[in-house]
Amino acid sequence: MDSVLAVLVGIGLAASCGFRVFVPLLVSSLAANAGYLELADGFQWLGDWPALAAFGVASVVEVGTYYVPWLDNLLDTIASPAGMIAGAVLFAASVTELDPFLHWTLAVIAGGGAAGIVQGGTVVTRVASTASSGGLANFAVSTFELAAGLLFSALAIVVPVVTIVLLIIVIGCMYFVGRTVLRTFFARRVT
Repeated sequence: MDSVLAVLVGIGLAASCGFRVFVPLLVSSLAANAGYLELADGFQWLGDWPALAAFGVASVVEVGTYYVPWLDNLLDTIASPAGMIAGAVLFAASVTELDPFLHWTLAVIAGGGAAGIVQGGTVVTRVASTASSGGLANFAVSTFELAAGLLFSALAIVVPVVTIVLLIIVIGCMYFVGRTVLRTFFARRVT
């Protein structure tokens, strides 16, 4: 059962990297440093003070740049692959008792995939926001992404099963809202 929970924690943390790349790394570093997150062999550096400081600075810079109009859309092109890599790393770091081949296979597929799916939802939401408001509503989107990154990172460590259910609901809502806004926007442009 511990392996199943560790996998759910890993998927939850990885998916959180789709909202923000460095915030889940910061939360994981804090949790590991405080003893709330057990790290796999070779990933103890994630809970060290230098990593905590680096993730803190990177999180502040990342969050700040997402509040700059149009730069946020450009940052999404970098954040998509970076989020998938961070998701795979966090999955690998949080799952402790698996065969090495299975460990890294799941890290890439489940961790990177979960981050990629969430990142895809945020990209669609930001594009819809930019298309419908000229970027003025992107401030709200950035705030939601920051809150979701923090919330889901913390929840993944504390209640991983609930986190997975909530992530499925949020991802579905993001795609539905984004698709609806884009359809409405393009339908108005055609007529």
